[in-house]
This record gives sequence, C-alpha cells and structure tokens, in this order.
Amino acid sequence: MNPTLELLRGHRTIRRYTEEPVEEAHVRAAVEAGQRASTSSVVQAYTLIRVRDPGTRERLVALTGGQEKVARAGAFFVVCGDTRRHRLVCADEGAGYDARLEAFLVAVVDASLFAQNVCVAFESLGYGICYVGGLRNDLDAVDRLLELPAGVYPLYGLCVGRPAEEPLERPRLPLDAVLVEERYPDDATLRAHLEAHEATVRAYYDRRGLEGRTWKAGIAAALSTPRREALAAFYARKGADLS
Repeated sequence: MNPTLELLRGHRTIRRYTEEPVEEAHVRAAVEAGQRASTSSVVQAYTLIRVRDPGTRERLVALTGGQEKVARAGAFFVVCGDTRRHRLVCADEGAGYDARLEAFLVAVVDASLFAQNVCVAFESLGYGICYVGGLRNDLDAVDRLLELPAGVYPLYGLCVGRPAEEPLERPRLPLDAVLVEERYPDDATLRAHLEAHEATVRAYYDRRGLEGRTWKAGIAAALSTPRREALAAFYARKGADLS
C-alpha cells in the first residue's frame, strides 16, 4: 500500500467540523490540483464558487434542506459545470455554440473529475469533505442567490473543514460487483453480489445502533419515488439543450 492508496481508501464523509477556517493557501493548492484532472478536449468546463458571506451560507442551509454544515464548515463551495466561457469563445471566433446533451454531459463529467481531485487534495492536507447534493432541491432559488449567468450549471455543494468526528468506514459493494471481465454479468450474479453487500451493510448499521436498517430498503426508498423533477427544465432555462 502506498500513501496515495492509503489516502483514497481512508476516505470518510465528514459532516461535523471544527471552527478552524480553511487556509487560503490550501484552497488555492487544492483547486490547482483539481485543474490537473482529465478534461475532455481541454475544455475545462467547470467553475468552483467559494461562498464566504455568512448570510448567503445561512440561506443555502435552508435551500439544501436544513444542512447546518453548509454554514458551519470551514469553507463551502458550489461546483458548477461551466459552458459560459465556451459560448464567449465561440462568439468571439464567429462560430455558433452547440448546446446539445453532449456539451452538458461533458460539463458534468469535467466538473466532477475536477471536484474529486479537489477533494482528494483537501483530504491530503488533513481536511474532511462532504458533497451536498441537496443544493439541487431548489436550483431556481440557488441560481437567483448566486446570480449565475446562462451556461453555468450548479451541480452540487462541497463542505470542507477540519473534522470534528471520526465516522466508521461505510461499506462499499464487493470489488467483483463493479470490476467485471469482458461482458456485463447476468442478474443471478448481480443478486449474489447484492446479498453479500447486504450482509456487510447490515453489520455496519448494527455497529451504529441502527439495527434492522438495510441497504436494499434504503435504495428502494430513494429510487422508487421521483425527486427533483424540475431539474431538466432548470438546466434547459440555463442554456442546456438536453435533446
């Protein structure tokens, strides 16, 4: 095991933080590391918005479903897929901009690769992180609050700070459930992996005092009911053509 693998395998999502701020030099170093992530055709379709204003962060607590860590973490960022600069380049070059689904997907993938590099960099500096998907609960309100121009797509939030907790390692699917050879496995094989994972997760929940809770029940509850149904319309209004 080398230090990089140890760092990656040691990841825990941190939801409680000390009051220590994130050092400016560390922010800049982490973002620079993020910029070294792979990017499709070097388009670099991302922007990271640091939100410092306490009032704005308190407003974002409400917009993310009451997640107090958004205001309490040492730093809070909004990860955006960004096509704004590409639109300006195309206009300056006298070219049209093709905003169809491929361009939107590139922005989402680019921004996520960038964000993960940023997070690993922060963790290497002793910080903890938590992605905040609740930012998408009310994107119209987030958009107005941050005054985002067309072509900029807020995707999720990111809390960063010194950890004030040491959570247990959360189980992941068996390696052979996600690494397959040549062809996708049949459903019987999938179900065998799922049952193995279920047993591991059940033991994890028992250790946390959550006896009876299961991974499969949680997945079924999360994915059987429509959520955030306004997303496509929002991103279309921001300039994405999802056709």
